[in-house]
Amino acid sequence: MTPPPSMPFSELLGIRVTTSTPDLVEAEMEVRADLCTVPPVLHGGALMALADSVGALATVLNLPEGAWTTTIESKTNFLAPLPVGELARASCTPIHRGRQTMVWQTRISRADGRLAGVVMQTQLVIPPKA
Repeated sequence: MTPPPSMPFSELLGIRVTTSTPDLVEAEMEVRADLCTVPPVLHGGALMALADSVGALATVLNLPEGAWTTTIESKTNFLAPLPVGELARASCTPIHRGRQTMVWQTRISRADGRLAGVVMQTQLVIPPKA
C-alpha cells in the first residue's frame, strides 16, 4: 500500500485511509456530533468532503511526476442517513484516468452495509511547470 500524502483537512475531519492504491482508495470517518446536522446525522457537506478527499488522493496516486490536481466537478446522491456514532466507509474507484482529467466514483456505506451516498467527481490534472 502506498502511504498517503499529508492531507490536513482530512485529518481535521478524522478521515483514516485504510487502502491507497492507484486502483482503489478506501477510508473511514467516524460520524461525530460536530459533523452532524439536526437530527444528529452526518451533514451532507461532511459526506461530500469525505468523498472529495478520497477522490483527490486517488488522483494523486495516478499523477505523472510533478503534476497536481484540483476538483472541477462533483455530483452527490444522498441515499441514507449516517447517524452520529456510526462509521462512514468510503470506497473510491476510477471511471476514467486521462491525461487532462480523471473521473472517480466514491461509494459511502454505513456499518450495516446500506449505501449512504454515491459521489462522482472530476479531477483536473495540472501538469508540472516547465
